[in-house]
Amino acid sequence: MKLLGLDIGDVWTGTALSDALGITARPYKTTPTKELQSFLTTLFTQENINTIIVGYPKTMKGTESDQTKKVIATKERLEQKFPEKTWILWDERLSSQRAGALKQARTKDEKIQSHSVAAAFILASYLDYQAFHRQEE
Repeated sequence: MKLLGLDIGDVWTGTALSDALGITARPYKTTPTKELQSFLTTLFTQENINTIIVGYPKTMKGTESDQTKKVIATKERLEQKFPEKTWILWDERLSSQRAGALKQARTKDEKIQSHSVAAAFILASYLDYQAFHRQEE
């Protein structure tokens, strides 16, 4: 079963998918945030996804910002719409920094796609964490 990573922003939401074994993450699509629910409805009919990893944008001090509150509110609305799915907030601070250089992209399309790259970093971080803890067991 695949996992989905989300990098939720005010205007754009980047998405990423894992492979069926949950080993790798790849950027998928960037969608307008206002169309996210519709996008997910379609995606969930096309892909076998049970777990969604949502980038949790804490500040570097570990506190919540206005953006953090917006992401949590969006996640909660999506949880109500898709209660059969597992929704996990995942610290995105370092993932966003890695993708930050890509947000300096030259073209508008590259800037939009950078949101999906950020989602892939978030998802990969979660998958790496899971793999590390499986090895410890």
